[in-house]
Amino acid sequence: MRYFVFWCTFFLTTVQAQFVKNNGALQVEGTQLVNQYGKPVVLRGMSFGWHSFWPRFYNKKAVKWLKKDWHCNVVRAAMGIEGGDENKTYKDNPEFAKAKIKAVIEGAIKENIYVIVDWHSHNINLEEAKEFFAEIAKEYGKYPNIIYEVFNEPDEESWEEVKTYAEEVIAVIRAIDSDNVILVGCPHWDQDIHLPAADPIKGYKNLMYTMHFYAATHEKWLRDRVDAAMANGLPVFISESAGMEATGDGPLDYKSWQEYIDWMESKKLSWITWSVSDKDETCSVLRKTAKSEGNWKLSDLKESGVKIREVLRELNKENY
Repeated sequence: MRYFVFWCTFFLTTVQAQFVKNNGALQVEGTQLVNQYGKPVVLRGMSFGWHSFWPRFYNKKAVKWLKKDWHCNVVRAAMGIEGGDENKTYKDNPEFAKAKIKAVIEGAIKENIYVIVDWHSHNINLEEAKEFFAEIAKEYGKYPNIIYEVFNEPDEESWEEVKTYAEEVIAVIRAIDSDNVILVGCPHWDQDIHLPAADPIKGYKNLMYTMHFYAATHEKWLRDRVDAAMANGLPVFISESAGMEATGDGPLDYKSWQEYIDWMESKKLSWITWSVSDKDETCSVLRKTAKSEGNWKLSDLKESGVKIREVLRELNKENY
């Protein structure tokens, strides 16, 4: 009898943990991200820090641990285009950068979770972006796991400039991959979500627009802005967020962070937390003692890591 119970438990756990197999190719219907059956789906997970600063965490075993222990159903690979250590950025060393990103992509595919391929820049690098996303789409576009994020955080660029850039990159991706979801950033570090709401990109399906928040800095006005954008029909994805100040440092504001989490859950918004890294700042969830390949003890986690691990394990528990 105990063997029967064991195999039933093993089978149920295996089926539940196959998140991409169960949900398939994601789509956007109205403002909602849905699965292959048209049912709402919420992605919750972690973003790796800039690959150009913390390349040691960009490996399949770290992805496996984030799924197994943190219960992530999505991870985000943040490819540093300009910022980072010498000779590790995409512009300085594209082969190194692509190898790191592809390790995370392939880890996510193996672990049956989704993966955001993030062009992590604050500036427009059109030709480089087109070349990179063409390569990624050709190699991985056949997998439903893939989500493209074509511009992490525009800072001083206007929406007209971001939109023009995004339209060209989207055209390159869609010539190869007709349906995987594409995320588009907006001005002012992804806070001016009202601008694409007033003038969205047209002619393509399965597009979403990103908003980023840091709960100790960004108050209710930003949630209200997103609510208004969604009321106007704009699909929104929270591709970066955390509980401290927008600098990435300072104390955690637990109350404001929980208000954001409750709001995202009430709206069925997908969201990613920043970041898997070991910098001496609040938003880096790991201490220097953390191994590169996962298997992190609680003592390896900073305060933000302990908190978000608990939240992800609770909210994603139905997948495990």
